[in-house]
Amino acid sequence: MHHELLTIGRFARLTRLSVKQLRHYDEIGLLAPVRVDPATGYRYYAADQARDALTIALLRDLDLPLAVIGETLASGAPDTRAKILRGERDRLAARITRDQGRLRMLSRVAEGLPSYEVTLEREHGRRLAVVRATCAAADVGKAVGECAVRLTGLLGASGVRWQGPLWGLYPLDLEERVSVAVGAEVAGVAGVDGGRPGDERLDSGGLDVEELAGGAVLSTVHSGAYGELPLAYHALFTAVHERGLTARGPVREAYLVGPGDDVAVEEYRTRLVVAVDEEEEEAVA
Repeated sequence: MHHELLTIGRFARLTRLSVKQLRHYDEIGLLAPVRVDPATGYRYYAADQARDALTIALLRDLDLPLAVIGETLASGAPDTRAKILRGERDRLAARITRDQGRLRMLSRVAEGLPSYEVTLEREHGRRLAVVRATCAAADVGKAVGECAVRLTGLLGASGVRWQGPLWGLYPLDLEERVSVAVGAEVAGVAGVDGGRPGDERLDSGGLDVEELAGGAVLSTVHSGAYGELPLAYHALFTAVHERGLTARGPVREAYLVGPGDDVAVEEYRTRLVVAVDEEEEEAVA
């Protein structure tokens, strides 16, 4: 039977993989030879392993992780394999969308940082009905969009009166896992931790109340896609440091014009707000 098998060199040429790759795939259990000579350690492959080897080569060229390739090969059922690959396709599409946004932003930066007017002003206190989520830093945009949909649905079901715009709340320090919230301004309601005398309680599951204290803030307005908001944040926090102020979370985004307004992305308007220390604000003023 030995003559029916292919040496690792011949198999490598047949499948357009290197000998080094085949040895590595054997070591990690991705593609094992059908026979290993106990005396010499030489690896031998069957011709019918070529399809799996060529599939590995193809998927590696598509930059799929080896773990996903292994899962694909082991899936057996065509429907399961297709589901795995569609999931990778969707992740790739999302990454391409993010990269296209980064490319546009880099082009803008290369032409010179855009100018933003950052103002020091006083913000009144706000009571927001909010929906919260925790996600990976890379998934913040998706999580905020989902929170906005949940929030408007829950507010509609609860009958609580609210007024726009919607607000996004973010921590000052962005870690690998980020806690975010989307809220709408309400009055006369209480959250899970209680409220003021005479407040109506929020009974819709998932809704909470966030109190944003009034006081000194720095703010600016960004026009354009959400993916370019880092440009506005650069201007905002540069102003915080240049004016010798200390920022206090949460950082707030007010979505003045957005997807629900049926306008082009270039017409989106987002107000960025960060509270600053009161005593420092008085000293600067």
